[in-house]
Amino acid sequence: MSSIIKIEDLHFSYDSDGGNEVRDEVLKGIDLTIEEGEFVAVLGHNGSGKSTLAKHLNAILLPSKGKVIVDGIDTADEGRLFDLRRRAGMVFQNPDNQIVSSIVEEDVAFALENLGVPYEEMRRRVDEALKSVNMYEYRLHSPAQLSGGQKQRVAIAGIIAMQPKCIILDEPTAMLDPSGRKEVMATVKRMNREQGITVVLITHYMDEAAQSGRVVVIDKGRLIMDDKPEKVFAQVGRMKEIGLDVPQVTELAWELKKAGYDISPEIITEDQCVEALLRLIG
Repeated sequence: MSSIIKIEDLHFSYDSDGGNEVRDEVLKGIDLTIEEGEFVAVLGHNGSGKSTLAKHLNAILLPSKGKVIVDGIDTADEGRLFDLRRRAGMVFQNPDNQIVSSIVEEDVAFALENLGVPYEEMRRRVDEALKSVNMYEYRLHSPAQLSGGQKQRVAIAGIIAMQPKCIILDEPTAMLDPSGRKEVMATVKRMNREQGITVVLITHYMDEAAQSGRVVVIDKGRLIMDDKPEKVFAQVGRMKEIGLDVPQVTELAWELKKAGYDISPEIITEDQCVEALLRLIG
């Protein structure tokens, strides 16, 4: 595998309203490399800098110091901004802010029209993108008729149609009900698995992060943990110290371990928990 995202000594500060003073640094020397095809979840409590980091990956924000390279493109290179955003698509928290058309398929086609994609190719991409998120049957509907989860899947389809190498999702399920969250996560996992699209998921839901292949934890603008989900979540005490939860099954295993039971602390799914409990009582 080759690196698709390389972040070197990334510092970032927002200017104050007056523009003369600088607020405290939000990001304080982040170093991070993400390989093509990875599914990486980024965790951190509110104000930790995780969404600020996400906005650096397609040049919504630019470093105060350091570099962000995406698929070989320096995000600070204004002349390559168009190329960068075709390679790294971004999905935000509120799907209503990304939907611009009154018909679903027209919304998915919107960016392709701006790119000058020929009609036949555009038709093919739109249909494939909608099928990939299980929204093809709604292609002639108005987005206003859709649920929150369906709208978010349409927003994702609009990014997929651009054929990016990487998709950054900034808390895409934060405004959705449990059903909508499940729909979106299934879509994200499928496009990573079947299409090989690199996924960077910013989330505050531990069960979503547990479905990734790698978890990065940011606290007070610094990267403090970076490992497989089971390795990160096994550090229950440390996670709690920085104000983060762990999956409920992981916490149950942790409590049983503290009580003297022989159980692995690296349990992150319900199935793993059931198996471990059956072994205990067997």
